[in-house]
Amino acid sequence: MVASNGLNASFSPSLLLNQKQPPKQWGAMKPLSVAGPTEADIQRSKELKKFLVDSGLYESAEESAKREEVLSRLKQIVKDWVKKLTRLRGYSDQMVEDANAVIFTFGSYRLGVHGPGTDIDTLCVGPSYVSREEDFFYGLHSILAEMEEITELQPVPGAHVPVMKFKFDGISIDLLYASISLLVIPDDLDISNVSVLYNIDEPTVRSLTGCRVADEILKLVPDVEHFRTSLRCLKFWAKRRGVYSNVTGFLGGVNWALLVARVCQLYPNANPSMLVSRFFRVYTLWRWPNPVMLSEIEDGELGFSIWDPRKNPRDRNHLMPIITPAYPCMNSSYNVLASTLRVMMEQFQFGKLICEDIELNKAHWSALFEPYLFFESYKNYLQVEIVAADLDDLRAWKGWVESRFRQLSLMIERDTSGRLQSHPHPHGYVNSSKQFPNCTFFTGLQKKRSEVFQEGQPFDIRRAVGRFRHLIYSYSFWKPGMEIYVSHIHRKQIPSCVFPEGYIQSQHPRIMRQLAADKASQEDGGDCRSGPAERLQKRKKEFDGLEVKEERPEKRQSISCQRQSSISPAHICSRSGFTLKDCSLLLFERKRERDAENDAFVFEDGLREELEVLDLCFLCPISLMAPAGWYSNLETELVQNLFRKLMRHIYTNSNHTIFVILLRSLGFLGHVYSRMSYVFSVL
Repeated sequence: MVASNGLNASFSPSLLLNQKQPPKQWGAMKPLSVAGPTEADIQRSKELKKFLVDSGLYESAEESAKREEVLSRLKQIVKDWVKKLTRLRGYSDQMVEDANAVIFTFGSYRLGVHGPGTDIDTLCVGPSYVSREEDFFYGLHSILAEMEEITELQPVPGAHVPVMKFKFDGISIDLLYASISLLVIPDDLDISNVSVLYNIDEPTVRSLTGCRVADEILKLVPDVEHFRTSLRCLKFWAKRRGVYSNVTGFLGGVNWALLVARVCQLYPNANPSMLVSRFFRVYTLWRWPNPVMLSEIEDGELGFSIWDPRKNPRDRNHLMPIITPAYPCMNSSYNVLASTLRVMMEQFQFGKLICEDIELNKAHWSALFEPYLFFESYKNYLQVEIVAADLDDLRAWKGWVESRFRQLSLMIERDTSGRLQSHPHPHGYVNSSKQFPNCTFFTGLQKKRSEVFQEGQPFDIRRAVGRFRHLIYSYSFWKPGMEIYVSHIHRKQIPSCVFPEGYIQSQHPRIMRQLAADKASQEDGGDCRSGPAERLQKRKKEFDGLEVKEERPEKRQSISCQRQSSISPAHICSRSGFTLKDCSLLLFERKRERDAENDAFVFEDGLREELEVLDLCFLCPISLMAPAGWYSNLETELVQNLFRKLMRHIYTNSNHTIFVILLRSLGFLGHVYSRMSYVFSVL
């Protein structure tokens, strides 16, 4: 070969070695960038790690040792349990001696990203003759129930992945069980080997998946430590922004791990600060429902169903598929709804903007983890309150309601063709001011922003709420005392128990900025407050008035029972020029108009049986002349609470004169009114 300068040139081994080698491919596609961190990236990673440590995301050595001790004791308990079963079933002495069960961990503990107070996801693998239904959920449950160290024991055999939840010496444990086709379980069992899947059922496959997926994730990321720091950071971010909950329709631990692992594959040489920034950049631009995959989907020879939208019509409906890397490959995020996907995309955009500011030194890492102000983000909410007879019943009842809570959002959006958007809040709140065990969940409601609606058109979600309540009451283990109450509330009606200090702390930013400017001008120019500033001060006070306080509201002037006992409903209505029917119809017409003006929702409490009685009384007050059954119902706390809510809502949304007419028409029965006077007095 002749070079351009006329000199002979030839290829040498050194030239071949100096040529740029293609980057190693991690996962299903080539990396987007193989660039390493700059000095600024290294400094930002140090600051991020320090922030995570200062935020208490790393457990102490003492707590870590306690977890190891609890796991060691749990391993011995299941070994003794299997040996006892083997002996009872008449196996030989040698078989009893060899009988064994093995405990594996998975989830955040196996990935190495667990923090203080988090639970430990565990899997017990036992021999083929030890069943899940009879031996695990009955036999082992009985053993654990007798131990003093075990508290809050709750078996959930009907879950998608059957689980037994409990606390062992204060450490929360989620224990699964898998019976594989071996008579003797070796201590060094390789759960990643596909042979463990032979001759087992689908629930057992799902139980084994957690451990197998965790092992595959750690094998498929370029740098395990960078992956762990990034995942710990983004899980903390997701919890602060209210998008960490698989059961509610957001993403859980394994989902976030898979998303972070994919970003690690796309940027194999990036450090944690770079990975966090790239995470938001990638998933803000991701075109869902294109799947996130760490490796190619493997179609094994065992015949288990895998995620394949070409063959499985059900898989085509998945909105945010995040595919597990271990066989059989499944969509780990099948719970995601259109509403929760919308919320998560908004939060990804928020994270992207903050990370851009951090890279420009315009913000600190703390800005990324500012909590999402859910209870100040919407004007309308659905409040779902559940009660039970005791704490044990409430724990089981709450678990069932949580597992179905996302269905409420799905039903609402289906009934309104997506025009009414919902945002389920992933956490429940306990109202300690109530004497009975309770928990309350909330869903934010808003109109779809991209569409124009006919003026005055309300949303009727009564059918959706009715179906949701019917679904909840289909609970197989329902007991008397387990009840659910659904109500539509405005922001100002949110109970104080949801706020850390018992009241709303933050203020509207525009008002606060204006007040700060007014204060500065006062300091410069004396007490010369302008008219607009005074109005802003008044608006600030009105905003503060949105606080919901625990104490009883100030009493309003009530109508004397004695005076009303001699006045008939016909006389009351004749003085106003209306018949009894006209009064009721006018009341509901005005309420409908006000609802339309305020973009409210046609909704009543969802207590169908009680509402039918009360609606009848409102539409025809003369029916109160025969109060035999209805009056006895008023004695119950349930109806009194419902009655109080309805009357307060009518008073708030109706003309005061009409309210007085209705109040008097209800009060002409002296004995009924006297019993219910305390209800009216707190309106």
